[in-house]
Amino acid sequence: MPLFELAGFDLDAFVAATLAEDVGSGDVTANAVIPEDAVFDGVMDSRDAITVAGLPIAAAFFRALDPTVEIAVLAQEGEAVAPGCDLMRLRGNARALLTAERSALNTVQHLSGIATMTRAYVDAIAGSGATLLDTRKTIPGLRRLEKYATRMGGARNHRMGLWDAAMIKDNHIAVAGSIGEAVARAVRAGIGSIIVEVDRIDQIEPALAAGATHLLLDNMAPAQLRTAVALVAGRVPTEASGGVRFETIAEIAASGVTYVSVGRLTQSAPAADIGLDFAPA
Repeated sequence: MPLFELAGFDLDAFVAATLAEDVGSGDVTANAVIPEDAVFDGVMDSRDAITVAGLPIAAAFFRALDPTVEIAVLAQEGEAVAPGCDLMRLRGNARALLTAERSALNTVQHLSGIATMTRAYVDAIAGSGATLLDTRKTIPGLRRLEKYATRMGGARNHRMGLWDAAMIKDNHIAVAGSIGEAVARAVRAGIGSIIVEVDRIDQIEPALAAGATHLLLDNMAPAQLRTAVALVAGRVPTEASGGVRFETIAEIAASGVTYVSVGRLTQSAPAADIGLDFAPA
């Protein structure tokens, strides 16, 4: 059984494509400087407090170039760790491991950065009753990994793509002619999950009457959100979205919405500070 499985994600293909991009025709530095039979003992550690995500993927990079590498993963996915925490110890062919180093670190730094920011947002709305959602604002080709990282940080995934729910937004409404007509067309198409973006209170009843199953309350201030939630009165889930920042999310969540979605979790999370150092056992 593979050491890391994620629905819709081909780990072997991802590792091969990433290494091909980075290594090209060969690692000229490692090949010139490192003896062919040299052994590397190393430790991957966190320089900051982070929420961990991506260690099994990082390990796959090292195994791809040295199938006999010895790897001990020392932290769990989704675990909050302190600065200086050892995440992984490895021993193997020095040329291979140093060639794989950048690809492995880039991946675990990026995913742990997303998980760390996500955990901060989750903690900020703890006790509100609202659930944090991610969005489709992801780097092309990395969506499943980035959405995996938000789950490790404690969020719930929104739509994975355009196929798994309808989301009717302002441009759809403009072309369809009205919010009611846009929703009615989705209903006639047999779509079970119909998310409708509203940015005014007077759009709520027409959307619900036409068959919306989820309302996305776009760029509404907390007072307006409270009004919208009261009007919806639990008939469908409500989602606050647009312009949500760490400084404002607690007040937004306290409005009574079911969900708060945050694009910056995958769009703007800084990479975690994680390194790999030579450290003989």
